[in-house]
Amino acid sequence: MTADSGDGQPRLGGGARLAWADLPHPVRAQVEEILGGPVVTAMSQPGGFSPGSADRVITAGGRRAFVKSASAQLNADSRRIHAREAAVLDSLPDGLPVARLVGVVEHGDWIALVLDDVDGHHPHLPWRPGQLDAVLDALARLSDRPVAAELAGSLPPLRDELAGLFDGWNRVDDATVLPLEPSLAGWCADHLDDLRRLAAEALELVPGDRLVHLDARADNLLLGPDGRVVVVDWPWAAVGAGWFDAVTLLINVRLYDPGYDVEAVLATHPVFTDLPPDAVDAVLAGMAGFFIPTSLEPPPPGLPTLRAFQRDQGAATLDWLRQRRDG
Repeated sequence: MTADSGDGQPRLGGGARLAWADLPHPVRAQVEEILGGPVVTAMSQPGGFSPGSADRVITAGGRRAFVKSASAQLNADSRRIHAREAAVLDSLPDGLPVARLVGVVEHGDWIALVLDDVDGHHPHLPWRPGQLDAVLDALARLSDRPVAAELAGSLPPLRDELAGLFDGWNRVDDATVLPLEPSLAGWCADHLDDLRRLAAEALELVPGDRLVHLDARADNLLLGPDGRVVVVDWPWAAVGAGWFDAVTLLINVRLYDPGYDVEAVLATHPVFTDLPPDAVDAVLAGMAGFFIPTSLEPPPPGLPTLRAFQRDQGAATLDWLRQRRDG
């Protein structure tokens, strides 16, 4: 599983965070210009996978904000991802459970996003039923109506985003050497053709006209003291099936509690009302086919624990699928 954070909860991520003070002076100065005053307090936020910075800041005038930054020198993909997130946030309609984008700073190979600060915390791990229900309710609100035509034109179809991810089983020749415990690796080897078929079927089930976050997990969710849920980190937003985020969130639930009765959640929560009968197995096969083969690749610059996290997610996904297929 993942490492412990020191307070009894598993770590939510593994990026090598920079501190606010590590950012180039021109970047900090432009952020302060956006906020209307100098930053006097900066609290680095753990979690997530980024080698950049992530700080809750307070200005001398008391204004609060969340600032995240990345440099192409540290990780070119992270800078590109931040730029994509800024474009997504700028295009999302009002009224969604999303932190508002206040401004963007670009200086040299640096980019910094300035967002409204959210008074909240990540869900407890292992997941608690009340918090899971609240998050699923928020995901239902995100997908309760078709995406407006203008937004749909600026976001990719979910099928296209998943096509390059869900083909991982086609790159596996010998599943017994995958980073899985022996019985799970053996089951995977015995069902490799079935996994390939299911992953391909998933691509035919995920099209739709609803907003999809595409990375629903605990470290991308904040729960406010009033019960409000805010979904953060939006670079992968797409248009597709409204149930997709909720299904993949349950992988995160299983990751931290393999005994959690996610089948009961699937059977009772309204967000799954339109879920096709074969969709869960298909999506699990596709997600496991992304997580497990990708976990064998070298870690990206500045993200030393990402591959271990992907391996653990893949094992949790495949174990859930095995239980569903074997009864």
